[in-house]
Amino acid sequence: MDDTGPLLLGLDAGNTVTKAVLFDRDGRQLSRCARQSVSDQPQPGYVERNPEDLWRDASTAIRDCIADAGIDPARIAAIGCAGHGNGLYLIDDEGSAILGIQSLDSRAANLAEDLTARNGDALHAACLQKPWPAQTAVLLAWVKANRPDVYDATSTAFLCKDFVTFRLTGNRTSDISDLSGCGLLRMPEARVDADLLSLYGLDDAAAMMPRPAQPVDVVGRITDAAARQTGLVAGTPVVAGFFDVIASAIGSGVVAPGQASIVAGTWSINQVFSDTAAIDPDVFMVSTFGPGRFVNIESSATSAANLEWYVREFVESHGHHDDPFGWCNERIAEVSPAADDPVFHPYIYGSGQAPSARGGLYGLAGWHGEGHVLRALYEGVVFEHRRHIEVLTGAGISFNEAVMSGGGTRSAVWPQMMADCLGVKITVSTTVEAGALGAAIAAGVGATLFESLEDGVSSMTRVRAVFLPDPDMKAHYDRRYRLYRDLTEAMKPFWTAQRLAGCEAAAQ
Repeated sequence: MDDTGPLLLGLDAGNTVTKAVLFDRDGRQLSRCARQSVSDQPQPGYVERNPEDLWRDASTAIRDCIADAGIDPARIAAIGCAGHGNGLYLIDDEGSAILGIQSLDSRAANLAEDLTARNGDALHAACLQKPWPAQTAVLLAWVKANRPDVYDATSTAFLCKDFVTFRLTGNRTSDISDLSGCGLLRMPEARVDADLLSLYGLDDAAAMMPRPAQPVDVVGRITDAAARQTGLVAGTPVVAGFFDVIASAIGSGVVAPGQASIVAGTWSINQVFSDTAAIDPDVFMVSTFGPGRFVNIESSATSAANLEWYVREFVESHGHHDDPFGWCNERIAEVSPAADDPVFHPYIYGSGQAPSARGGLYGLAGWHGEGHVLRALYEGVVFEHRRHIEVLTGAGISFNEAVMSGGGTRSAVWPQMMADCLGVKITVSTTVEAGALGAAIAAGVGATLFESLEDGVSSMTRVRAVFLPDPDMKAHYDRRYRLYRDLTEAMKPFWTAQRLAGCEAAAQ
């Protein structure tokens, strides 16, 4: 290994963890430091985070990452940041944080429904997605309607990673992958558009939009203040970075049209890359990361966040497992799949199918144990990935293999279950930090270490494992999936009644 060559720093600011990861130009990970994020839930449906806490976590992770690697920070050629898409991070004229709303928030569910009824078709025609509760534009419209004091004080509306980039460089920028992924750019042109904003009721919000840039563009350099807080060298270039789902795809080796990426993280992300945008109202969103570069995306907050919740509430709370996630995989391995196993809806943070959806475990019997419950949870997550993928294939988007990334790949159970249920080969890359690696690849292009994203992917990504589908298990999952879908339809009236009851109680 070259101990003197250039290095790349990738940041990954998610809903639950903020990570700084240092790579050499061959993609080898030199060090990784993470800070667990703390969310506040002041009311049901609200999921907030103080943006200053996000910056504290990011700056501490950077400093610890550099110290852990024991390198001269002057070797870091460039920095890239990926961050959870959507949500809303607001700052005032002075650059002080006002409000941070995460993409798990559902406070704007009623507004999203209203906007869809009034302008859903026009919005889809403009930005290739319809309103949904945690969409950045919908949340900004909610703030305008419900917190006019906050709205009036807002100078810039950021995405998660953009607030970190702002603290690093002092510049108010974003990248087109994040801005298109949150419904704020006219597509496929990828431009800020006043008519689009007016469809959300945001006629006066154009000045709040950060300056759009290509993900690989250098948008600023480390300031003296940021250097003191992070240990970085002042003047180090920072690129615009990526919407984290696209960063994870690129960091796992997916960059060319026709390739598919499945991210099992906080969100269920299912995406196929193409050279033209899919124009279909059933597809959740289309994002772009450059001319002729589109990502057709189906996603919802229905993936590994369900396991994180389970581990936090039922495994770690007892404090008797050194490796709680490994312990969950061991419990599942003790269970043989059966046709009448319990069924789990992974909707503890909602579902795009129904704004009122809640998680649920159904069909329990006295002979079921924790392994059955965990297997149902894993299976429910896979079924929701499959549902999303069927929307993409129904729109004429095809693929015959996929690369899986995200926290779910730390388990051998989930990739094999995914291969069996989908009936396609699943590849897992060597890095578990695909989002940070994708951001680092963008930084490498910005620093001219690579000629293109394709060059960076070829240099920095490797295959770790391949999971081939078992045809016998495909038949098992097909039957179970039909049951899962039928149960979803049966539960919708209950979910609606439950939400209305909650609204009535809150109004009293």
